[in-house]
Amino acid sequence: MNDDRTIFDSILSGEIPCHRVYEDDHVLAFLDIGPLSRGHVLVIPKERAAYMHELSDESAAGIGRVLPRLCRAVMKATGCEHYNLLQNNGAPAHQAVFHVHMHIIPKFNDGSGLGLKWSPGQLGDGETLASAIADAIE
Repeated sequence: MNDDRTIFDSILSGEIPCHRVYEDDHVLAFLDIGPLSRGHVLVIPKERAAYMHELSDESAAGIGRVLPRLCRAVMKATGCEHYNLLQNNGAPAHQAVFHVHMHIIPKFNDGSGLGLKWSPGQLGDGETLASAIADAIE
C-alpha cells in the first residue's frame, strides 16, 4: 500500500461527511455519492489496504460477515430484487479509489445499476491451473 491518502481515509477520519448505513470495529458502509442506482452502497474496511490481496484475514472476515445483512437491508429499503456485488483491484480492473471497497449495486428493471459485458473464454488447462492455485494458497 502506498502512503497516498484516499477519499476513504478522509471519510474514515470524519474530515469528509458520508451517509452512513453501517459501522462496526472493522467496517464502514455508506451511500455512494455517484450511484449507479438508488441504494448503491460502498462497504470499506477500516484497515488501510489498496487491494484485496493486501487485506488482513480479520478485515476480510469483517466485510464478509456484514455483506449479507447489508444486501438484505438494501433490498428491503429500495425494493430491489436483484443486485451486483463488485470489488475491483487495480486500475486495469477499473479500480478508481485505491482502498479496498465493495459495491452493493441494486439492479432495477428500469436499466439502472451495473452493466456488464461478459466474454467467456475456454478452460484449457483446468487441472494444471487448479493445482497451481491450490499450491499457492498460504
